[in-house]
Amino acid sequence: MSEVGCLLTTITENCAKKLIKINCRLRNLNHSQQYAATLQLFNQIHSSHRLRPDHYTLSAALTACANLRDKSTGNQLHANAIRSGLNFFPHVTNTLLSVYAKSKDLSSVKRVFDEIKNPDVYSWTTLLSACTKLGDVAYACEMFDKMPQRNVAVWNAMITGCAENGSDEIALGLFRKMHSFGVGRDNYSLASVLSICSLELLDFGMQVHSLVIKTGLLAKTSVINSLLTMYFSYERIGDAYGVFEEEGSIVHDQITRNAMIAGLVGMERKEDAFLMFKYMQRAGLCPTELSFVSIMSSCSCSRDAIQVHAQAIKMDLEDCTSVSNAAITMYSNCENLNAAHMVFERLKKKDIVSWNTMITSYADANLGREAIVIYSQMQREGVKPDEFTIGSLLVSSESVVNVEIIHAAVMKNALFLKVEVSNALLSAFSRHGYIDQAYRLFHSMNTRNLISWNTLISGYQLNGFPVQGLEQFSEFVLSGFIPNIFTLSIVLNICASISALQHGKQVHTHILKVGYSLETSLNNALITLYAKCGNLDSSTRVFQKMISKDTVSWNSMISAYAQNGEGREAVRCFEMMQDSEAKPDEATFTAVLSACSHSGLVSDGCRIFNSMVSTYRIEPTGDHFSCLIDLLGRAGYLDETERLVNSKHIDIDSSVWWTLISSCAAHGNLRLGRIVAGLLLETEKHDPAVYVLLSNIYADAGKWTESADVRELIKKFGVMKQPGSSWIRS
Repeated sequence: MSEVGCLLTTITENCAKKLIKINCRLRNLNHSQQYAATLQLFNQIHSSHRLRPDHYTLSAALTACANLRDKSTGNQLHANAIRSGLNFFPHVTNTLLSVYAKSKDLSSVKRVFDEIKNPDVYSWTTLLSACTKLGDVAYACEMFDKMPQRNVAVWNAMITGCAENGSDEIALGLFRKMHSFGVGRDNYSLASVLSICSLELLDFGMQVHSLVIKTGLLAKTSVINSLLTMYFSYERIGDAYGVFEEEGSIVHDQITRNAMIAGLVGMERKEDAFLMFKYMQRAGLCPTELSFVSIMSSCSCSRDAIQVHAQAIKMDLEDCTSVSNAAITMYSNCENLNAAHMVFERLKKKDIVSWNTMITSYADANLGREAIVIYSQMQREGVKPDEFTIGSLLVSSESVVNVEIIHAAVMKNALFLKVEVSNALLSAFSRHGYIDQAYRLFHSMNTRNLISWNTLISGYQLNGFPVQGLEQFSEFVLSGFIPNIFTLSIVLNICASISALQHGKQVHTHILKVGYSLETSLNNALITLYAKCGNLDSSTRVFQKMISKDTVSWNSMISAYAQNGEGREAVRCFEMMQDSEAKPDEATFTAVLSACSHSGLVSDGCRIFNSMVSTYRIEPTGDHFSCLIDLLGRAGYLDETERLVNSKHIDIDSSVWWTLISSCAAHGNLRLGRIVAGLLLETEKHDPAVYVLLSNIYADAGKWTESADVRELIKKFGVMKQPGSSWIRS
């Protein structure tokens, strides 16, 4: 060999050795998850032109791209592979499949797979997994059927992918088929199928549990966690504990403990969750981020919250964003917003969840101004709001000015395209009385759903425009939407408010037609509708046909009797309610006492009032006292009424004084009438009704001079009595 030939051979060998070392470095960087460093080193090699990357070099770079979800660099490396002819190496094409699969580019996955002459198991599993997870289950099933040989990994790819994509029936069918073909199940297939066992599949889930025990895979953490999750979803806590304790300390790692803590928290077994959290540490296992996130969500008192948070800080998890976010929510739930804000301010790496959590904390406490301050700070930091930010801000907005500011932010960030954001804006404008803006916003929406229509219709009702609400309901029906229970409840309430009996009957017919006749809330609304329209017989028929009656049902029926002058029937209905499963509440006693008042049932009213206090331990409100005073006053028991009013235990509001002065006028009690009128005039001297009632009391007592003097006071204070009017037109 010539001297030049020897020199070239030496250089080639040295380059080959150097490339091997570099490939080893690339592999080690990937193993230590330093993917950015892998790509940086590859770029240095590629740009130096001293070494030519081989298929191992390229595969390492593609692996880094896949883990970084860096599709742009992956495309460049793909082009490099084609130019250099390295795309024919199986591990290069397989890694390319992984790059496009993790980048969710299904068309590129299919294209690369089609270019592989002899796809191996990895190629097939990557293709099938990508197709099922990214929604093309039909194509995955078609390719799966074409496979010449299918091992456990391929079956797992199909089952796991379908389970993650929500194609539960297909996943279960594949699992059963796998079993019938005699293909051995492993921990991946068993864990996947257990994760989709819903309550309807309890028996099947327990059969899979038996299969787990039979195959000896109960020691696999993934299977244990899936079993725990399944049993907690069934609310079978005993079975979950049975699984946890079945294999003893073999499977009691941090992941399994976390699954138990999360399951117990989800079942609101807070004390058991705390015990599991403590036992975890006693067993020598350090709580993880997930441990603290779960346990913090179960803290409901400041003392526990402070202890758990202190422990997280002690374990250097204070800068962990997910833990701090959970701590903010925890302190908010404990009504310690100062501590929540302190955690928020000390958090170095705030994500969108951090900002939303703090804003939501203030919103839930009805501190709209503080929520806006955090939002302003969020804007200064350059963090863009999302639909959760907007929703929380709108819930806590204290003025329409704030709503308009938020509306501008929605437009700026193109969030108006999200129907839930537009719905929240609709609700906010309606709540603040700006129904015209709500209407304009509604008609500017690109997409409207059932909630959009319900919000607009209820907005009209809320703002005192019931007829327009019915008009919008007609538009709703013409648009092809199908009303749900909430829609029908709104419309029935509108019909009741304006005594639109004919419209109400049409809605009732629709309820019967679509099979909503068993819905308690709708039947309650129907009882109220017919009662307010004076059709007590129909209210009674609806009530009697109800299979399930709640407290509102009984209250509605008692009120129906009261409104239609059937006081004794109202009392009888109340007595029947006491024998039912429903418990009387404040509204129940207001309704039945009102019925007694209007029907003069003094004995029944006093007895019921006493039972409210002594038997049901309900603190009387102004409405209850007003009913009782009206009851006694109408019956002429004004001395007893005066003693009741003078009692130190009664908190008097203006409605009670109005009730009492009306009774004084009806029974000509001048002494008490003058006292009550004086009390009313302290706060309501511009209300002409006070002067008129007092003047009438003087006139009835023959005190004409005093009566005339009171009339003169009306002129002196410039109080104008409004002329009478009527809805009835000739």
